[in-house]
Amino acid sequence: MLDTLHSQIGFALAALVAVLAFLKGDEPERIGAGAFVLGVFATLLLQGRSDLTGPRWGLIAVDLVFLGVCVALAWKSRRSWPVWACGFQSLAVTSHLLILVDLRPPLAAFYVAINVAGYGVLASIALGALAAWGDRRAAGLD
Repeated sequence: MLDTLHSQIGFALAALVAVLAFLKGDEPERIGAGAFVLGVFATLLLQGRSDLTGPRWGLIAVDLVFLGVCVALAWKSRRSWPVWACGFQSLAVTSHLLILVDLRPPLAAFYVAINVAGYGVLASIALGALAAWGDRRAAGLD
């Protein structure tokens, strides 16, 4: 839901990083940015305000799928940013696991961890796109 200023800023930042990755990044950055944006749209579709205390299975599935994409990129790519993205996305998945094992973290802490992880993934993709662009410029290909 894009009903708060924070969510609108986050969505705009995700869109800017995706545009940067698609215009200036190589294939791994494009795949990572595309998967992130698809995850953002899936999260927006699955979000609901009905049950704020229990596990949100749809959001867990989206985060696990994106973690799988990050792991595949880290495995196949020779770049370092997918490893950082995996670390940040693992933080988001771990936050979901805390809810699953019923440790009852404060809801604000859960949302802060998810948001910080998302911004970390975005920063990783943006830095990867800028590094790929710099490498191409240094080689005289761009």
